[in-house]
Amino acid sequence: MNIDLTMLEWARAQFAMTALFHFFFVPFTLGMSFMVAFFETIYVKTGKKEWKEITQFWQLIFGINFAIGLSTGIIHEFEFGTNWSTYSWVVGDLFGAPLAVEGIVAFFMEATFAAISFFGWKRVSKGIHLASTWLLAIGSNLSALWILIANGFMQHPSNEFGRYSIENARLEMTDFWALITQPVAQVKFLHTISASYTLASIFVLGISAFYLLRKKHIDFAKKSAAVAAAFGLVASIFTAVIGDEHAYQVTNTQPTKIAAVEGLYIGKKGAPIVAIGIPKNLKATEVTSNDEAFVFKIELPKMLSILGKHRFNAYVPGLKDLIEGNPEYGIWPLKKLAQIGKEAREDLYKYHEAKKTGDTATMQAAKEDFYKVVWEDPKTGIKLTKADFIGYGYFANPNIDPDLIHPPVPPVFYAFHIMVALGFWFIILFIWAWVAVVKGSFETNALLQRLAVLSVPLPWIATSFGWMTAEIGRQPWTVFGVLPTAESVTPIALQNVQATFFMFLTAFVILGIAELKILFTVVKSGPKGAH
Repeated sequence: MNIDLTMLEWARAQFAMTALFHFFFVPFTLGMSFMVAFFETIYVKTGKKEWKEITQFWQLIFGINFAIGLSTGIIHEFEFGTNWSTYSWVVGDLFGAPLAVEGIVAFFMEATFAAISFFGWKRVSKGIHLASTWLLAIGSNLSALWILIANGFMQHPSNEFGRYSIENARLEMTDFWALITQPVAQVKFLHTISASYTLASIFVLGISAFYLLRKKHIDFAKKSAAVAAAFGLVASIFTAVIGDEHAYQVTNTQPTKIAAVEGLYIGKKGAPIVAIGIPKNLKATEVTSNDEAFVFKIELPKMLSILGKHRFNAYVPGLKDLIEGNPEYGIWPLKKLAQIGKEAREDLYKYHEAKKTGDTATMQAAKEDFYKVVWEDPKTGIKLTKADFIGYGYFANPNIDPDLIHPPVPPVFYAFHIMVALGFWFIILFIWAWVAVVKGSFETNALLQRLAVLSVPLPWIATSFGWMTAEIGRQPWTVFGVLPTAESVTPIALQNVQATFFMFLTAFVILGIAELKILFTVVKSGPKGAH
């Protein structure tokens, strides 16, 4: 398939723009849905009117973002069909199933209980209303679960739940239960929702601090801050803990991503983490030492081996090892992977050519060769066939730059490290805020209040950078090891993608301005103006 590379970059830019805009709303609504449920639970339990006002105020803010987040998510679904139809054809059986469940189950729950929760205050009993608010929160988070199951498959397409069908020339599901319980997706889900709870908690804490600094809505702000500090402290610590497990999963399923994240070009035992550094944009094949890959760096010895392998002196491969191979540690070179992938593609072609003429003997021979086992783990018994490496066949051309097989180092390095640094700041902020709440000094601590206000935009930066680390770090693949990004796009005219890019950009600018104007108006009005 001949792809216009300029069109490919426009399609990628359009998807990235849509994803980033959509992702401004997703973590906020995931976290705020539970914050609202907590506030309403306190109201129902105490029967005090002020807790109802608190609930309704934060619910209004949640509702504004919920509506815009939903509309921007639908645009994503269309882009899979318009700009990424090859991807949709090849992996639709696996990718589409969790999206369908999300639409049927999670969307149904959200739509049903959102109506009761937002508009049922005077129409249903307290108990039914509270149950609706909780079910709305659970439905919203279940929606994220199915999305991340789909995304988890793209990060690590294990043959435990799918295989490449030679008959239909596409990936097909073999075990739905294995798909939804895949460890990569479960860890991503927990990491994402806990980060979302952190984001929402900082927003509530920051707005509460803003009111205290302005000497307005004092009781409302103190109560809101107390709940936000407690929820945020638990969520931020859990985000760090599950983030450690997430790094372990990435190290063992996407070695090029973790090597790029840490700027590790030459693999080593007891590999360090670069705490602070300025990486250079180098070709891995030309690097001779890890030191030359940075302008400067401060390392934490052995931490990458501990984080990624859970052993002090474990070997972590670098980008150069993953391109040129390392026989000592059983790492195959790209050339070998590409050759196996090329043979798999040739088997696929032979099968379908023979099918046209009814040559069943050739079809059977091609099929047996396609599913021939080329690697087996002696400890676990896991087997990989030629079909599992079919994506590498796209890199069999000897003229292809081998450095295209890994993501660019500087973007993922900075995105990951800024995300981690902000994550630690959030833990410090919540510890400080929680101690102040317990001591009764939050109301008078102006420095803490100002820092809380200034921190409001930071979790959006952290979550966006986390998402960028995951998605840029997976390049050059849409489905790791199976389908390159360049082969996933729809072969359509450049003008079509450019036209929709600017159409969506215009829509997002208008929606963004409207969202901020409404949000600022509601915050300025305060809890009395919520309903």
